[in-house]
Amino acid sequence: MIGLSGGVEVLRRADPETVGWRYLHFLLVRVVGQAEGKAGGLELALVPVEGEVVVETPSGTYTLKRASVFRGLPQVLYLPPGTPFRLRTEGLPSLLAVGGAPAKGRYPERLFQPAEMRRELRGGGAALRQVNHILGPHLPAERLILYEVYTPSGRFSGWPPHRHDGLLGSAYMEETYLYRVEPKGAFALHVNYHEAGGAEVYLAKDLDLVLVPKGYHPVAAPPGANVYYLNYMAGELYGAERSTPPVDDPVWAWVKDDWEGNPLALPLEEA
Repeated sequence: MIGLSGGVEVLRRADPETVGWRYLHFLLVRVVGQAEGKAGGLELALVPVEGEVVVETPSGTYTLKRASVFRGLPQVLYLPPGTPFRLRTEGLPSLLAVGGAPAKGRYPERLFQPAEMRRELRGGGAALRQVNHILGPHLPAERLILYEVYTPSGRFSGWPPHRHDGLLGSAYMEETYLYRVEPKGAFALHVNYHEAGGAEVYLAKDLDLVLVPKGYHPVAAPPGANVYYLNYMAGELYGAERSTPPVDDPVWAWVKDDWEGNPLALPLEEA
C-alpha cells in the first residue's frame, strides 16, 4: 500500500486492499501544504494532474507542474521501492496521481522528461486519437506502464476493443482510467464488457476513476466533449515484456483495415 500522511486529501483510490486485484496501486490526491510518503515494496510513478507539487527524496528535489492535462505532456517521477519522499505545494492545492506496483528495485530514481515520451496518433476515422507513452514499455520500469490518451469530440478510443485480463491468450494486466472531460458537466462513455454478455457502462465525468478488472473496454467521447484519461497499468508482464500487445475483440478486429467502417450513406432515400 502507498503510505501518505500530512497535507493530502485522497480523492480516488484503487489497490489490492480495496479492489481485490493483485498488482496495481493508485491514488489521486490533493496536496495542501506538506506531506510525507513511503512506498514499501512498490515502484512508484508520480504524475502531475493540475497545479505544482515539489517532491523531495534523499537523492533530489523535483518540481512537477502542470496547468492542465489538455496542454502538453507531463514530467513523470519514477521512484524505486523503499524510497521515502516528501510533497509540498508553494501556493494553491494541487492534484497529483501516484501509482505503484510490486518491484525488486532494478531501476534507479529518475525524472522522465516529455522529450523521452513517445507520442502517436492511433486509429483513424471516428477512432482517431492521440496516445502518449509517458512511461511506456520503451522506458525503464519493472511492472508499471503509463499512458495518456486524448479522444476528441465525437471520437472513439480503445478501438477496436481489446483485453488484457489473462483470458483468450491475453496477458494479465490491471488498469485504472482517471478521466478529465471538457467542457464542465460533460462526460465520456466507458464500457467494460466480456464475451459472456456481461457489461458495465459508465458516464465518466471529470476526475472520475474507472477500473478495468476484466474484459474489453472501449471509450467514446460524445459530440461536444473532449476526453482525456490517464492509464496506470501493472500485472504479470515484467520489464521488456511490457511491450506485449493486448488481444482485440475478434468481432471488431477488422476495423484496423477499414477505419471508415463502411458508414451508412445519408440521407436514406426510398428505393
